[in-house]
Amino acid sequence: MKVVILNTSDATGGAAIVSYRLMEALCRRGLDARMLVVNRTHSADERVDVAGTVEQKRWAFLGERLRIWAANGFSKKNLFKVSTADRGVDVLSHPWVKAADVVCLNWINQGMMSLRDVARLGRMGKKIVWTMHDMWCCTGICHHAYDCTRYEDSCGNCPFLRYPYRRDLSYRTWKAKKAVLDATDIHFVAVSHWLADCCRRSSLLAGRPLSVIHNALPVEQFDWHRSPSAPAGKCVVAMGAARLDDPVKGFDLLIKATEVVAEKYPDDARRIELLLFGNIRDNNLFDQIKLSYRWLGQVGVDRIPEIYRESDVVLSTSHYETLPTTLIEGQAAGCLAVAFDHGGQTDIVRSENEGRLADYPDVDSLARCIVEASRMKADRQALHEAAVLRFSMDVVTDAYLDLFRSLGLK
Repeated sequence: MKVVILNTSDATGGAAIVSYRLMEALCRRGLDARMLVVNRTHSADERVDVAGTVEQKRWAFLGERLRIWAANGFSKKNLFKVSTADRGVDVLSHPWVKAADVVCLNWINQGMMSLRDVARLGRMGKKIVWTMHDMWCCTGICHHAYDCTRYEDSCGNCPFLRYPYRRDLSYRTWKAKKAVLDATDIHFVAVSHWLADCCRRSSLLAGRPLSVIHNALPVEQFDWHRSPSAPAGKCVVAMGAARLDDPVKGFDLLIKATEVVAEKYPDDARRIELLLFGNIRDNNLFDQIKLSYRWLGQVGVDRIPEIYRESDVVLSTSHYETLPTTLIEGQAAGCLAVAFDHGGQTDIVRSENEGRLADYPDVDSLARCIVEASRMKADRQALHEAAVLRFSMDVVTDAYLDLFRSLGLK
């Protein structure tokens, strides 16, 4: 079976990393799996190639952004929170696409592939599997709808646009998407049950073929034993992100929750220590945290397993997460997970033995969940094994192989 995975990058961003891992895993199972991108980092890997030319990439990217900028009243606000896929590079003429039995679309935005090319791919007779790493497939233009539910109708009056109106860019893109999806046979994959539920409510994807397959992570490589260097008598709560004060990560909610813990649970506040890692733009935010904390700054991926071994709880205060990697990694290292019940977090914390889910966006509920988790005696080995059973490379690869077979591929 020949499989080609399409993703804008092979290394930048969560979708790129898990797509590359899937390609490697499929190869280990004996499939001829390749990855086609427009931004390549793994230049020495012969299984990864670049689609289109440098000029095509540049003009596709700039052309799409310019159209969005103009439709947004020449404002840069939200410029990269939306995509239209009205332009792309010449992907379909690549020999890997022509030879493929199944084409796996992943995150193909920012000028890699246009909606017209998705329709052309369907007319080529290819089996198409589209793995969704955010909400873009089920909305008009946005990658995350937040509290907006217009994607359940036909978009329009988009809150991401400066001057929204009924037939604005979101509606026009929704209409173009619907025409493509109505004419093209695609099996969609949601990486979490929350995202699948969004798809079922979407006017674009409701009733279309849909499976839930989690992202594959190297959870088997995480050691669940607590590190000897972990501070005795403390409950260490780890929280990390590429950028801690990215608005979607909810760092303001973390600050407010620490205030509640310090005020309402003073004895617990003395035991809890935050272990923070990742970049931050405004260092003054640390002064507002009311619990003891350590900030490690940006850390390499090889350091992350040890951080979780030093921790008892892994925390996410994000407003929205499709399937939060940090919670899975923390769980694989034996940490209890605490997050809001608002996204793919619910696929990770399924019972009180695995952590706590707070009512979104209630900071009192979040503070209570942090305290409750800090008082628990976690079964670190059981947490690790639960992560392996759901998110390991083998489990996820098996799910994709079953899907391919269900499409009639051998």
